[in-house]
Amino acid sequence: MLVQTAKYCADAQTKEFRESRPMVGWLNNFKRDESGVLVVFSVFFFLIILLVGGLGVDIMRTEMTRTRLQHAADNAALAAADLDQILDPTAVVTDYFTKAGMASYLDGVTVDEGLGYRIVDVDVSTTINTQLIHMVGIDTMSIGAASTAEERIDSVEISLVLDISGSMGSNSRLTNLKVAAKEFVDTIMDTSAPGKVSISIVPYATQVSAGPTLLAQYNVTAEHSYSDCVNFVSTDFSNTSLSTADQLQRTGPFDVWSYSTDPITYPVCNVDTASDIRALSMDRAVLKAQIDSLVAGGNTSIDVGMKWGTVLLDPGTQGVISNLIAGGSVPAEFAGRPVAYDSNDTLKVIVLMTDGQNTSQYYLTDDYRSGNSNVWYNAQKNRYSIYYPSHSGSNDYYWPHNGDWEDHPYGDNESGTAVRMTFPQLWNQVSVLWNYYYNYRPIMGSAAANAWYYDVWDYVGSGTKNARLNTICGAAKTNGVVVYSIGFEAPAGGQSVLQSCASSDSHYYDVDGIEIRQAFSAIASSIRKLKLTN
Repeated sequence: MLVQTAKYCADAQTKEFRESRPMVGWLNNFKRDESGVLVVFSVFFFLIILLVGGLGVDIMRTEMTRTRLQHAADNAALAAADLDQILDPTAVVTDYFTKAGMASYLDGVTVDEGLGYRIVDVDVSTTINTQLIHMVGIDTMSIGAASTAEERIDSVEISLVLDISGSMGSNSRLTNLKVAAKEFVDTIMDTSAPGKVSISIVPYATQVSAGPTLLAQYNVTAEHSYSDCVNFVSTDFSNTSLSTADQLQRTGPFDVWSYSTDPITYPVCNVDTASDIRALSMDRAVLKAQIDSLVAGGNTSIDVGMKWGTVLLDPGTQGVISNLIAGGSVPAEFAGRPVAYDSNDTLKVIVLMTDGQNTSQYYLTDDYRSGNSNVWYNAQKNRYSIYYPSHSGSNDYYWPHNGDWEDHPYGDNESGTAVRMTFPQLWNQVSVLWNYYYNYRPIMGSAAANAWYYDVWDYVGSGTKNARLNTICGAAKTNGVVVYSIGFEAPAGGQSVLQSCASSDSHYYDVDGIEIRQAFSAIASSIRKLKLTN
């Protein structure tokens, strides 16, 4: 009985356990099920992504707006700081923002200006409403921008190297050049503080006349004083300096082109004082007066003009300028100029202009440069006599005016005195062609052409001069000189060498007619170095 009862109870418990097993399984499964946790985490993670994404979107909108503000502020500041514009700088900025539809963003404009400079500060700000992150309490975001633009001429040294060769007298070229160059002077001087900008003028044709005051600072041969030009050799173009110790050969006063006498018509070295170099001036009236006085004539020596232009920017010329200051021909404000090439506050500029290309440059050969000639001159009667001992008989003096042969120069037995002329005196008074044709051809016939014309002079050809120009331009640019060049109705050869000489393609201008004014104006604006400072 007891066994049966126990068995019954055991069976009953087993049955109850079997009947309750699905509930236990469900509880055990529920205990192990983590899907609820993932849903909560997923919701939380989605909210984080939404918040970060919203922040990114609002930040992107903010940055786009800030970029627009900064761009507007930069452009407005640059426009207002431009010394060319004559409107009130604050009005310029305000007008810029008004037309851009952003007038309400402008907080303030500060202008600081004086002689030769203008500084414009622009401050802007705004707020934007957030689109997504307002959910976490950030309803707006603030945006600010500021810009400062400055235009000023600090310290500038400029060499204006101007072509005054014969072709400049055609097609109103010289007239147009004068207008453009004078406007350039005014533009530079209008926007510069006194003593900050020096301008040198280097007119060139076949040669460059340094002028007696400047040339006296150099060691130049003294066979005459009729000209103030020197004959450079190729090695002189390898650097921008010019030694005051090494001897320079003075150019002879002679004319190879015309049949002219007393005075010669086309001297190789121009004797017109307006064509002399004007070194380091800040007097606009003087500079403009000299430009107005320029006269066209002669061949084209771009290389020689460029050489002198670089010399007047080279720090090795400081001693020369000091002497010119002491003599009163250069302002005292330019003491210490030309400054060192590595000076951070001084810009050195050459503006090189031509309407042509390098042509032949003439010089006297050694046998005809100095010493006595065989020509006597009677100034009182304006008579020449030529000593020619190879003539048969004792009458060795030929009188061209009547074809006589005498034993003395014209004037010894007549009124006045005959004086033997040195070669410099002869070439300063009669052209080479005149002397050959009127003094020697009657004696020597056709042989006189070689002896008294072709043997008298030699020349440097255009190929050599182009190479010299390329060398001196390279030396200038290596030293940091900014070279602008203007081809003024120039042929292909001239354009090519000027393009090569310029600091870059954008520093070269190819112009016709009155366009030369635009070129000089653009160069003046470039020199002024408009820039953003912030």
